[in-house]
Amino acid sequence: MKILSVVGARPQFVKLAPIADACRDRGVEHVIVHTGQHYDPMLSDVFFRDLGIPDPDVHLGVGSGGHGAQTGAILAGMDEVLARHRPDWVLVYGDTNSTLAGALSAVKLQLRVAHLEAGLRSFNRRMPEEHNRVLTDHAADLLLAPTEVARDHLSDEGLAERTVVVGDVMIDVLHRVRDELVDTDAVLRELGMPPGGYSVATIHRAENTDDPQRLRAVVAALQQVDHPVLLLAHPRLRARATEQGLDLDGGSLTTRDPLPYPALVGAVSEARGVITDSGGLQKESFALRTPCSTVRTETEWVETVELGWNVLVEPGPPLRAAATRPAPAPTDAAPYGDGHAADAVLDALHAGG
Repeated sequence: MKILSVVGARPQFVKLAPIADACRDRGVEHVIVHTGQHYDPMLSDVFFRDLGIPDPDVHLGVGSGGHGAQTGAILAGMDEVLARHRPDWVLVYGDTNSTLAGALSAVKLQLRVAHLEAGLRSFNRRMPEEHNRVLTDHAADLLLAPTEVARDHLSDEGLAERTVVVGDVMIDVLHRVRDELVDTDAVLRELGMPPGGYSVATIHRAENTDDPQRLRAVVAALQQVDHPVLLLAHPRLRARATEQGLDLDGGSLTTRDPLPYPALVGAVSEARGVITDSGGLQKESFALRTPCSTVRTETEWVETVELGWNVLVEPGPPLRAAATRPAPAPTDAAPYGDGHAADAVLDALHAGG
C-alpha cells in the first residue's frame, strides 16, 4: 500500500507525526507532500525536526496569499505530483486550503481520498475552515472521524457508509511528547513563568485578528488578567497588530514567538489556563487537564465544553473573567481516543483496499 499525505500547516504536521511513525513501523510506503502553506520555520520546519517526521518528499512552496490564490497554487502543483506517484490513498488532514486542494486534485485524477479529522462542524459558514472541511468530506472516499459526535454529523449529511471512527491522532502524539518530557522546569525557566501561575494564549483566526475593534478588545482583556499571560504570537497576529498600531505587550501580557511543539506541551501542562481560538489547542488543553477559554462563538470540539474544561467567550470582560475561573471537577473521560488512532487509520486504509 502506498499513501501520500498532503500537509501545509502547523496542526497538520502534528497529526502527520503518528501517521509517519505507523507507516514506518508497518513498512507502508509513505510520500509526504508539504504545500508550503505555512512557510515560517517556527510553524513548519521545527515541527518536522522536533517530532521526528521524515523530510517532505515534495515541497510545493506556495507561501501566503488569499484563499483562492493559495488553493489554486496548491491545485496546480498537486496534479503533477499525484500523476507521478499514483498512490493507493491520498490522505488529507483537517480543514486548511491544503486539505481542500489536495482532495480536489486527487478526485480529478480519480485517486482515492481519505480525510483525517472528518466530520468536525462549527456550523459557522463565515469560517473558511468550515467550507474546506465540508467540501472535503463530501469529496472523500473514506471519512476518518475522530469522535462519535463527528460520526453523527457525517451520518446527518448522508455519509455514514464512508465513515470510520478512529480517534484523534493528535492525542497519539500528545501522549508521546508528554511522556518524553523530562524537564518542564527548564521550559518554564526559559519562558520566565511561575509553575501553575500563568496562562498560555494563542490568537490567530481571521475573525479575531482582522476586525480592529475585536482585536483591541482581545488584547486589552489579556493585559488585564490577574496573572501573567504568555501570548505565543502567530505571524498573522503580529502583522495585524502592526497594521493597527497595537502593542501586544503590557500589563499582564508578555509576547513571544510560537514554541516548538514539545515546549508548547510542557508550557500548557504547567499553566493554570489556556486562552485561544485554535481548535487543536482546545483539545490539547483538555488532554493535559488545563482549563481553556476559547475566544469564539462556537467550537468543533464540543466535548471539551460539555465536560466543563472549555468555555466559549467574547473579547472584553467575559474573556478576562473566564481566564481567572477555577479549574473544573476532575474527569477520566477520553472522548478523543486512547492514543492509538494512527494504527486505526492504517487499519481503515488497508481494509479499504
